[in-house]
Amino acid sequence: MVLAIWLYLVAARGAFWLARERDADVPPWDGPWSAVTAIIPARDEAACVGRTVASLLGQDYRGAFNLIVVDDQSRDGTAGVAREAAAAIGAGDRLTVVTGRALTAGWTGKLWAQHQGVELAEQMPQRPTYLLFTDADIVYAPDALSPLVARAQQGGFVLTSLMVKLHCTSFAERMFVPAFIFFFQMLYPFAWVSNPRRATAAAAGGCMLVRRDALRAAGGMTAIRNALIDDCALAKILKERGPIWLGLTERVHSIRDYPSLADIRRMVSRSAYAQLRYSPLILAGTICGLALTYLAPVALAIFARGPAQLIGIFVWVLMTFAFRPTLRFYGLSMLWAPALPAIAAIYMAFTLDSAYQHARGRGGMWKGRAQANVSELR
Repeated sequence: MVLAIWLYLVAARGAFWLARERDADVPPWDGPWSAVTAIIPARDEAACVGRTVASLLGQDYRGAFNLIVVDDQSRDGTAGVAREAAAAIGAGDRLTVVTGRALTAGWTGKLWAQHQGVELAEQMPQRPTYLLFTDADIVYAPDALSPLVARAQQGGFVLTSLMVKLHCTSFAERMFVPAFIFFFQMLYPFAWVSNPRRATAAAAGGCMLVRRDALRAAGGMTAIRNALIDDCALAKILKERGPIWLGLTERVHSIRDYPSLADIRRMVSRSAYAQLRYSPLILAGTICGLALTYLAPVALAIFARGPAQLIGIFVWVLMTFAFRPTLRFYGLSMLWAPALPAIAAIYMAFTLDSAYQHARGRGGMWKGRAQANVSELR
């Protein structure tokens, strides 16, 4: 069974482990450049939002581009930092900062803020063709937006998303960030996401370029208002409207750091149980599946004898080989690859912690809000 699982993952699951869906292969675009409005929901993001605003307003994009920052009840001067960053590069006229309304029952905080940004974009004299949903900790290279829009226009995509390159400097980040990307690609193979004949739908919330008319036709943010994993929920409803695309990028980075194991745990625990639809039965099945996939090969390699031990060793080597492209993408030593089973075991613990936090009424905790039970308010 262990051998069959990994043969399937390596040979028949969209070649996810090769990490080859990238934003670097966009052909030149000679057509018109559509209007784009970026929307940033920002809650207590004074430490990051200035760099994000400056990077977006500094794009070399040849079409109309504007930026909306929805200040979601911040207490640290987020709005002022955003305005100062825009003014410093002479782009204050292309920035709109709106004070977010109090959170409405039945909505998660991020989606409520994004909804208000969409409302404002719909009222603009020149309504944009595309909306760029991004986060307050995401920094764009000057040439990031043009190929993103070019890909969307060439492919007719209703959603074009980039898995931004996460901060990966501390020991905790080097241990867990590449594995997080590896697991995400395994769960949602990017080649399947981009295949209109497959139902697999996913996006990365840090960078999502969405056709405004497709979003409106799908019901807008209201259609996913209580989703904790909002990016994949948005991808699901938009793929019913047209093709979508998801890939890795070197041009867009997250500057939010996770210096310790506790920071990584909070990041994973915030949404892991939501991914399992808050089901104890699915949780139990997931833990068993992870143990069989990642821990059983090590147990066989160390404790078994004969053919079983050889299979365990072979699968562990195969797992190590599959992890290498993701490590290479992050510029890390290949010595991390054999540690994937141990890393997976810790992620299992984080998933159990996510269920525990949900049982305590603290699920989905972010910036002082517990949001995992918001679906109960519908």
